[in-house]
Amino acid sequence: MATVMCGARRALINPMRSQYRSLTTLQGNSHIFVFPNPQAPNSHILSLLRTEPPNPELAIGVTSKLPPTTDSLKENPKFLETLQSVISEHAHEDPDVISQAQVMASTSGANLGSGGVFFSPQRRQSRRGHGAASLGEDSSGGASSQGGVGSGGRGGWIHVSDSRNPPEYGRIASPEDIFGSIEVDGQGNIEGNYQPSGTYRILTKNGILGLSPFLREKLVHRLRSQESS
Repeated sequence: MATVMCGARRALINPMRSQYRSLTTLQGNSHIFVFPNPQAPNSHILSLLRTEPPNPELAIGVTSKLPPTTDSLKENPKFLETLQSVISEHAHEDPDVISQAQVMASTSGANLGSGGVFFSPQRRQSRRGHGAASLGEDSSGGASSQGGVGSGGRGGWIHVSDSRNPPEYGRIASPEDIFGSIEVDGQGNIEGNYQPSGTYRILTKNGILGLSPFLREKLVHRLRSQESS
């Protein structure tokens, strides 16, 4: 009887397993799937979706090398648009961004290792039109102390940054790692008003697309919605 039951279990389980195909993921990035590019035999499509064949319109981009390099990856502009749209809509809900804003409020505007920097609205207005990444000092300098929450209770802006290359404490993330900036009030509450940096790159020498778990989930959900529409 035991033999019969064991065989019955295998009969039930194996058909289910046969429905799934082993997917290839990017080394060190289990959430990024790699597919052969039917339009170019020597290249691959990178996507956050498991769907095969992948939709090029929803893919991260196409690369002629694995692992991809800054020279081999061709970014998908439509993916970048979707990425920025998702961050704009959901960054204020991201636990990492909320924590960053609260720490800023309790440390008088000191910069966080995650790449956020608090700077005053006055400083921002004086440099309007140059992108959010240019609002603070460059990555080789420290964060501006002007307008920090602990300085007269004024509000300011923090950077929302890629996690692939966290800067040292007290410094700002590189422009290519900054998604954009979001406004915070004098008590560290996020007010919204997200501004894209215009300088973000999906792939740098330090890695590829490092979103927080929260924002990655929101992005995948948006891509799935676009896929089914």
